[in-house]
Amino acid sequence: MRISASIGVMKSLAPLRFVLLCACISVAAPALAQTGSIQITARITPSAGMAEPVRGLPLYLLSKSYADIRKEADASVPRPDMDQFIDSLTVSKELKAWMTQHHSVTITGDDFINSLTPDEILGIPEFRNAYLSRNAGDKVGGFPSPKYKESDRTKNPEKYKRAMDDYEAAIHKYLVTNPQTKDGMDIGLDSVDPSHNWQDKVGAREPEIQRLALNLAQSKYHLAQAVTDDFGRAGFTGVQPGTYWLSSLGVEAHVSDTQETWDAPVTVQSGVTTQIDLSNFNAVPPTKRSQ
Repeated sequence: MRISASIGVMKSLAPLRFVLLCACISVAAPALAQTGSIQITARITPSAGMAEPVRGLPLYLLSKSYADIRKEADASVPRPDMDQFIDSLTVSKELKAWMTQHHSVTITGDDFINSLTPDEILGIPEFRNAYLSRNAGDKVGGFPSPKYKESDRTKNPEKYKRAMDDYEAAIHKYLVTNPQTKDGMDIGLDSVDPSHNWQDKVGAREPEIQRLALNLAQSKYHLAQAVTDDFGRAGFTGVQPGTYWLSSLGVEAHVSDTQETWDAPVTVQSGVTTQIDLSNFNAVPPTKRSQ
């Protein structure tokens, strides 16, 4: 009796098992169909020649563009404080004030020269000395000659001051009338130019930014990795639908005289193989490769 009852129960459960099995299959099938794949071909066309496949290039499938990952890394690395840097310089207080006001330590180049006003040139000791050194000996151009005497500095201070004021006014008028005479005065500022030291401080951040960006790309935002074959082909399968980025993480691929790197978006659809061709046309522009 007990055996019969057990058999009866098993028979009654059999249809239920069949229904559950079918349900499992029907659930599993859509799950498989939800993924897509990516097929990649990487080719570079050199300046003179035919397009050639990029061989042995590691490509990373990322959930965030490498450019944005670098921005994230950049925001995490402290920047040098320009105001503190300016305060540490051994220059006049007037030049420090000018640098702080303009938020710049660059005192060479055409842009710097063209931005200077006569009052700035004559009011900042370093600029004044550089301008006078450039022009004071120019008798042909009519540069003003000083009328004061050093002996009057102590013997007749008032006379000395009037002569100095007249000389300064004459130089100011000459500079306003002949603005081209400030051209080249930055040659005399080389000894006090702090821009090279500042650029060294700014550039010292780059290795740390690069290290952090690579760590983030290969951990937090890394999904998969592939290497191109002899035909420049690579691919990814089982990728969930969505938008991703194919990146060489700043590594340049070389073909003849041409170097390229990629950080290209790619959209994956359910059950579809997405073809993407990496070439010169969708490579990262050279001006943005270190940004």
